Amino acid sequence: MDKADVLVVGGGPAAVIAALTAKSNNPGKEVTMLRNYEDTPIPCGIPYVFGTLEEVKQNFMPDMPLEKAKIPVKVGQAASIDREKKICKTEAGDEIQYDRLIIATGSNVIIPKWLEGANLEGVYTIEKNNKKIAETKEALAKVKKVVVIGGGFIGVECADELNKAGKDVTIVEVLPHILSLAFDDEIAERAENTLKERGVKVAAGSGVKKITGDKKATGVVLNDGTALEADAVVLAMGYRPNSDIAKDAGLKLNDKGFIKVDEYMRTSDDSIFAAGDCAGKKDFNTKKLSMIMLASTATTEARIAGINVFNINPSFKNEGTLAVFATALGNKAYGVAGITEAAAKKEGIDIVTGCFEDVDRHPGKLPGASPLLVKLIVSKQEGVVIGGSVCGGPSVGEIVNIMGFMIQNKMNVKSIFTAQIGTHPLLTTAPTKYPLVKAAEIIVKSMKS
Repeated sequence: MDKADVLVVGGGPAAVIAALTAKSNNPGKEVTMLRNYEDTPIPCGIPYVFGTLEEVKQNFMPDMPLEKAKIPVKVGQAASIDREKKICKTEAGDEIQYDRLIIATGSNVIIPKWLEGANLEGVYTIEKNNKKIAETKEALAKVKKVVVIGGGFIGVECADELNKAGKDVTIVEVLPHILSLAFDDEIAERAENTLKERGVKVAAGSGVKKITGDKKATGVVLNDGTALEADAVVLAMGYRPNSDIAKDAGLKLNDKGFIKVDEYMRTSDDSIFAAGDCAGKKDFNTKKLSMIMLASTATTEARIAGINVFNINPSFKNEGTLAVFATALGNKAYGVAGITEAAAKKEGIDIVTGCFEDVDRHPGKLPGASPLLVKLIVSKQEGVVIGGSVCGGPSVGEIVNIMGFMIQNKMNVKSIFTAQIGTHPLLTTAPTKYPLVKAAEIIVKSMKS
């Protein structure tokens, strides 16, 4: 029987970071990873396999960091956990005894049982499995008309990439706009218009009723009766936590089906931790259960699990999931952090918002200049930043991260108004109108009045 001081079950970003963090903070301990496949995809890069990337292997997660840290990787499907004996058994019958266990089994794609035709030939899902990804890429390369069902980040990015590959693409979304769950309307509308400008047809506001066809999918019928022809259909309707092995072991799950964890990522068994898509989450602002599944969130949780796996460190704990999103469509990017204005109002939070738009270069005629819109959401009573969104060029990715830092550290809008910044003509807007500061200034004026 193999033995490990720390056994990490899973192979995605959460598993890798949990293993590396556990090893770096406990160099004398043996850390082992057990994952399903020889090669693991980079989850956020999967959509780009269908357009920008030429080969699936260009999206493999590298094993070099694990090899460098001397963390052995065993390939096999974890089948059961015996908590009393502290043994994890694989489907092949192999057993690994552990002192501490970190479950990072991720999530599985959702195929709605109510969706007629979902099991027809020519219907594909975006799975985190390189073999399945390669098969889907090969099949989609042979078709012309594709309908993508689901207007979240994965659906939008897949639609854009398939369009880039020369396909006739229509994306279907039940909400009024694509990305409506992540963004307020003014940002979602901009993203939707960008997608349309790039050649993707958008059917929003009416969900799918059924997928048509005998043995093979030939089209989609929407709830409003609209019929769309299709040579292939891509389901991008979300993911569910892969928590079955934890449930079977008697670990507690939360009401959303995620493994229940505390702020240190401990499960209901003190020797077992969980991180990533399979682990329970609470919203940073509302403290309600969250369904957010992001690689960035997963790695944060993994670092917390890894550093606490033997000794609890009160300074390293999870105070809630911020939900920091970003995506790019061509040369335009969209990002959001924390709570949206619509969600804040739904929760009954008294807020003040500030928006400022300019260009991300100064002067604005410099090459590569792009419009940049920043929106900040602040709690009216305390003036603390609780959300923000941004759209513009490549700088969006880092600006939304700055917003995340602001929210997590409960920065007051007055601190942003007086923040000292660095600017450069080729890199940022002018110091006289830096959007984050200007948006804060608008809120400060509003609060004073």
